[in-house]
Amino acid sequence: MTDTPPGGGQPAAPTPQPPVDLPAGPVDAPEGPPARLWDRMRDDPQYAPEHLALEAVRRLGPEAVQWASRARAEQPGISADVLADQAARKFVNLARLSGAVSGAAGLPGAVIDVGVLAWTQARMVLHIAAAYDVDPLHSDRATDLLVLQRVHKVAESARLALGVAAGRERADALFGLGGQRPLGRVMLQLGIRLAQMAGVRAAKRMVAKIVPGAAIVLGTWANSSATKDLAQRSRALYRSRGNPVPEPRQP
Repeated sequence: MTDTPPGGGQPAAPTPQPPVDLPAGPVDAPEGPPARLWDRMRDDPQYAPEHLALEAVRRLGPEAVQWASRARAEQPGISADVLADQAARKFVNLARLSGAVSGAAGLPGAVIDVGVLAWTQARMVLHIAAAYDVDPLHSDRATDLLVLQRVHKVAESARLALGVAAGRERADALFGLGGQRPLGRVMLQLGIRLAQMAGVRAAKRMVAKIVPGAAIVLGTWANSSATKDLAQRSRALYRSRGNPVPEPRQP
């Protein structure tokens, strides 16, 4: 259908279009590991951090891109350092809240808590990468996550482990190779691996979930401290790699 021109024969003014460089709508980024990721990590707990890192880049990378684009549009001239600080503050606050997120006691609650914390930290790292104009969707970010979160000491071993995890993921999808081991042993191994990734000492978290009230206190402090340390390492890494917007000159 053609628009009818207004009186005088002049064509109608074009409808303003939204900026093309910004995503049209919000990206669906889950607050914690998706159910399919939990299944994958439970079936393959040895490579739980690698599975989480791969899924985080796939699911959380687009959110980080959108956030950085909108932040720069809403705050013209903002420096990369300030943008990274904003991301760090946001996710440190979220990490504080994840200490007792499951509401469950004992080992299952501890596993869920450290899994949500590791996922929150991955979101933060990808947002900090985007602040420094480092592509959060690139597969190298999964390697960065594992090194920054001290699952692996060097990128080479992280890449190798990611390749193994990706291969096991494909094999499980094709042949259904889910583990048949005792659930308690699997949960313990999964909790320890995720706690290592999140920078939280697994023993303290496991004990805290059994002692009434201790989980909230320990969770708030431990989650905040580990996430702040990770934010500092992430800023240092991506500041050296990125193309930061300089700080505005003082008059």
